[in-house]
Amino acid sequence: MAVTSEATTVWKGTLFEGSGDVALDSSGLASFPVNWKARSEGAEGTTNPEELLAAAHSSCFSMALSLGLAQAGTPAESIQTTAAVTFEAGKGVLGSHLLVSARVPGLTEEQFETLAEDAKKNCPISQALAGIPITIEAELA
Repeated sequence: MAVTSEATTVWKGTLFEGSGDVALDSSGLASFPVNWKARSEGAEGTTNPEELLAAAHSSCFSMALSLGLAQAGTPAESIQTTAAVTFEAGKGVLGSHLLVSARVPGLTEEQFETLAEDAKKNCPISQALAGIPITIEAELA
């Protein structure tokens, strides 16, 4: 069964002077403010599309790695993934870098790196991001 997820943005004003709010429709969580300054320069307390993309990538990757580890007979005690998505005005999204640390009893560093690479390649968000470089640093905690 396919699941469709939705987010809604209400934007007011021009790109450079305007701002908006993004709501994650299915979760009922509060909305997130967005604006150009946060996107092009970074701004505390305001998000941007790339940060939301990083959230999607880190969570999707963690789920894929969890599955791969369990299928290998070595389920993780914990997985922490940070996705750093880089944006440059005029060029767009330049890449996503995954920084992964996990507690996985009974697994060698080499086995972990192999499973992390597989998760990077096969998680649905990585596949959706096929047009940009995706890099990874993965280590056992």
